Amino acid sequence: MKTNRAVRTPGGLSLRVDARTLVVGTLLLLVALTASVVLIGTGDFPIPAADVVRTLLGEGDPGQEFIVTELRLPRVLVGLLVGASLGLAGALFQSISRNPLGSPDVLGLGQGATAGALVVIVLFSGTANQVALGALVGGLATGFAIYVLAWKRGVHGYRLVLVGIGVSAIVTAVNGYLLTKSDIIDAARAVVWMTGSLDGRDWDQVWPLLALCALLVPLVLANSRGLRMMEMGDDVSYALGVRVERVRLVLMLSAVLLTASATAASGPVGFIALTAPQLARRLTRSPGPNLVPSMCMGAALLVSSDWISQRAFGAGQLPVGVVTGVLGGVYLLWLLVTERRAGRI
Repeated sequence: MKTNRAVRTPGGLSLRVDARTLVVGTLLLLVALTASVVLIGTGDFPIPAADVVRTLLGEGDPGQEFIVTELRLPRVLVGLLVGASLGLAGALFQSISRNPLGSPDVLGLGQGATAGALVVIVLFSGTANQVALGALVGGLATGFAIYVLAWKRGVHGYRLVLVGIGVSAIVTAVNGYLLTKSDIIDAARAVVWMTGSLDGRDWDQVWPLLALCALLVPLVLANSRGLRMMEMGDDVSYALGVRVERVRLVLMLSAVLLTASATAASGPVGFIALTAPQLARRLTRSPGPNLVPSMCMGAALLVSSDWISQRAFGAGQLPVGVVTGVLGGVYLLWLLVTERRAGRI
């Protein structure tokens, strides 16, 4: 049974659509949106899902409108955007490195963003916006260092992963050193940030992340054909007319920006970038990079994890980074066992 269909637009643009991928992406998007509605209705003042939808459409009472639009909606939107950004960044890195472990978590980009934030917190006692800027700069600097150190007539597979692991170890040691040199108040503030949390997120975090996603997602999708060709090898890609290093640099820079901006908005939320692309690929059964399904899976995972962090432990709430860390750690162990049995590691 054929699942691929060619679609031609009135302008003459031809697209190949995989029916299963389209269905999976749509279902994951519905899961993310449904989980978002449920999460908005969760809290000390519970709101039924129907009332949440009615309020979002502008038909709720003033009390519900304040709770939904001012207190809870920004947190959920940050969760959706962070999850989608990490899912897309993970799919890009795994496709470029051709390695299921080639995610921002393993390559050290999250740790690099954490180092930038710690410098601002520990050395300058910066504000929340300054911490976010420091995380963005730290992530970009780490990505640049990994790219330069992994370069040898191009950036390839296992070299990228190995260099990333080494850089991650160095940056993790730097983070530990910064914590030991900080006073107790700054250290406590830094540890809370390093856990990864959506608590207290408002519209100030939503708009910058939304603007960056609106810029980078179309850029990534515009280069998705070249990325798919690159999975067959650089020589084949060159023969097919793909400007390999240019496409690789653009996509790696986009992935670094997505990871750094997501970390700046919520702190280092672990394992979403690692698990979302792999789960999306298993659902779509497609060998390609699965960019859109990975975005939807990342958003669904993070919002669902945030709901678990608020509801699964009684009166106590956990930072969402703790939940994703536990779930992602279990998945990573399963992935390593699977890869070992298959003889790939």
